[in-house]
Amino acid sequence: MNAPPIAVENLSRWYGNVVAVNNVSFTVGPGITGLLGPNGAGKSTILHCLAGFLRPSAGEVRIEGQPAWRNPDIYRRIGLVPEREAVYPFLTGRQFVELNARLHALPDPADAARRAIARVDMEAAADRACGTYSKGMKQRIKVAAAIVHDPPILILDEPFNGADPRQRLQLMDLFRRMAAEGRTILYSSHILEEVERLASEVLVIVAGRLAASGDYRRIRALMTDRPHTVTVRSSDNRALAAALLPDPAIRGVAIEDGRLEIRSAELRACALALPRAAAAAGVTLYEVRPTDESLESVFAYLVRR
Repeated sequence: MNAPPIAVENLSRWYGNVVAVNNVSFTVGPGITGLLGPNGAGKSTILHCLAGFLRPSAGEVRIEGQPAWRNPDIYRRIGLVPEREAVYPFLTGRQFVELNARLHALPDPADAARRAIARVDMEAAADRACGTYSKGMKQRIKVAAAIVHDPPILILDEPFNGADPRQRLQLMDLFRRMAAEGRTILYSSHILEEVERLASEVLVIVAGRLAASGDYRRIRALMTDRPHTVTVRSSDNRALAAALLPDPAIRGVAIEDGRLEIRSAELRACALALPRAAAAAGVTLYEVRPTDESLESVFAYLVRR
């Protein structure tokens, strides 16, 4: 009962002489976790191991304490949206979702399919053949099939591929609601802005290894070898720079395009030093903006390291 929804311990997977995943360990709890990494980093291999499609070459993958490999029982507990196209073009969307409901032996497959289709806003196209769907529509009907049995765990591989902006927002809102209900959602994406807006935790995979995990803001705070950068607009950038330089928290300043760029070892120390220096120099602050605190900045640092 106390087992985490998803647990990966010392997972390795290789194909001949090619190592796709190398000694990766992590756990995933309720909420939304984003799986990030460059192309070929091993994200899809990890998700396929979690779904029971691939046998680990070494290590363990467990879903709610049960091994994922060769264990059909886990499919009652997870919903899977694979990246590759996985719909039958000759079935309607309703038939496709209802088929998944029947595979899960739900007592009323038609009603379960109707509710799942409504949750992804596909009622208007439910009776059209899947072969006539756009990429974004296929993604949404795959999500409907994945949630038709109301699973506590969702494993999603690039779920927003092909979706237009409105569809993306609808899916993101759906995943937020499901996470608020206590479900565990692990999804991979190459769109960092979406992960930053949606995921409370991230797992960053680089060259088959786990480079970092947790809240990306905490990851950024641990990057002590990389100064924080803050951009400031003020009434007198030169006077402010002169007042800041003696402070031990400030590593350097530069004036570019009417803005003052400040580099500091600690963001909090910089935030405290800035108003003190402005007051001492008689300078008015118009704008203070951290410029490298985003998930994109963290990801770029981890990939280049």
